Amino acid sequence: MNRSFLFFVLMTLLGGANRLPAVDVVFSGPQVGEQLPAFKVRGVLGDAAGKELDFVTQAAGKPLVLIFLHDVNRQSIGMLRTLSGYTVGREQDGLHTGVILLDDDATAAENTLKRISHALTPKAPTGVSPDGREGPGAYGLNRNVMLTILVGKDGKVTANFALVQPSLQVDLPKILDEVVKVAGGKAPKLEELAGMPARPAANEQDPNLRGLLTPVIRRDAQPEDVDRAAKRVEEYVANNEATRKEVGRIANTIIKAGKLKDYGTPRAQEYLQKWAKEFGTPAAEAPQKKSGEER
Repeated sequence: MNRSFLFFVLMTLLGGANRLPAVDVVFSGPQVGEQLPAFKVRGVLGDAAGKELDFVTQAAGKPLVLIFLHDVNRQSIGMLRTLSGYTVGREQDGLHTGVILLDDDATAAENTLKRISHALTPKAPTGVSPDGREGPGAYGLNRNVMLTILVGKDGKVTANFALVQPSLQVDLPKILDEVVKVAGGKAPKLEELAGMPARPAANEQDPNLRGLLTPVIRRDAQPEDVDRAAKRVEEYVANNEATRKEVGRIANTIIKAGKLKDYGTPRAQEYLQKWAKEFGTPAAEAPQKKSGEER
């Protein structure tokens, strides 16, 4: 039986009915401590085009980062490019990289990689799985995530990241920490990495905010999807005071306008109410001007 389903059932039984439940854990691929089975892909770009590749065998037990691309979009490609740019840059340190696009139509997948090659990391070993969208059978990959990122050494998984909504600011530091554990060195700061978007000016809205909030307020989102997306928002704003205040301002604006029911599901609306209180000062509580002051 699927491990993520078992975990969801367990959390449902343990969770209270009148509070927000713990966020469901998503599983994809072999877990920490499990073997990294060898598998074949067909190379697409550069000198490897048309060749059969086996990233696990080629690594021969050395540090390895496998990036399974389940869905091609701005978020997933941004993470793929930034992470693989770092790992490929450490090739001389013995760190191996493998990028695998999963699709039921292998020919279409190859054409996709060729079309977006300008957005990918040059020299990153890249291929298409012949096993369709599910990927290598021994890996147990979850087709409902955007990216599955596995870090390994000595033929075993040392870290597993199943990303439904990849965030450079939230997820990448955790991934880099795990990479340097097996490859050595010190994890770089995000601003030091090629491909990272510039931080917004104080008077500009955070460009990542829309991508973080959209999954929260989707009309068709399941409660566990909302919880997962909301957790990412809260993790992101925890170290970003300006964006934290902006989320609070947005939530308060929606509520004060009487439009709360127009945004997402009841679970999403609970989070908007929570953020309005925690992240922002409602207009009614803002300091009032004294009589006679200039408006």
